[in-house]
Amino acid sequence: MVHSVELVFDPDTEAVVRGIWDTLRDKDIPSQAPASRPHATLIVAQHIDAAADAVLTELVDRFPQPCRLGATLIFGRSAGVLARLLVPTDELLKVQADVYRLCLPFMDPAPMPHTEPGNWTPHVTLARRVAPARLATAVRVAGRPAEIVGRVTGLRHWDGDKRLEHPIG
Repeated sequence: MVHSVELVFDPDTEAVVRGIWDTLRDKDIPSQAPASRPHATLIVAQHIDAAADAVLTELVDRFPQPCRLGATLIFGRSAGVLARLLVPTDELLKVQADVYRLCLPFMDPAPMPHTEPGNWTPHVTLARRVAPARLATAVRVAGRPAEIVGRVTGLRHWDGDKRLEHPIG
C-alpha cells in the first residue's frame, strides 16, 4: 500500500462529493463510496514516517481556505479514473510545495513523480476503473453541479497499510 498527505474539505463540500459518489454507484459505476473520504492528495510515497505529522503542524494556520472543484477530468486510457479538478490557486500550490518539502526527509522510497511540485494535478477522485462503455454516463453525473464552491479545512496523513487517517494539527 501507500501513504499520502491529503487536503480535506468542509462538511458541505464533502456532502456534495459524496452525493456524486452515491449517484455514480446507483448507476453501477464504481465510485469511491463508501470506503473513502473526499480529499485531494498532495504527496504519495510507499511510506511516510509518522514523524512527518509533527513537522506538518507548521502549516495548520493556513487553513481554512476557499476552494473550487471545477472541470471533470479523466486519467488513464482504457478504464479511466474519473475526478474533479481542484482549481489550483497560488496558495494551494504553495501548500503542496511546502508539504512536499517538509515530508521529503520522511518518505521512503522517494515520492511518486506526479506529486513533485510543478507536476501535481490537484483533483478529487470520484471513480476508478470506469469502463469506456460507462464513461459518458459517468462524465454526465460527475459534472453536476458544474462548480462546487467550498473550503479546504486542513491536512491528514493517510496510512494506506493500516487504512488509518491521522489528522494534522
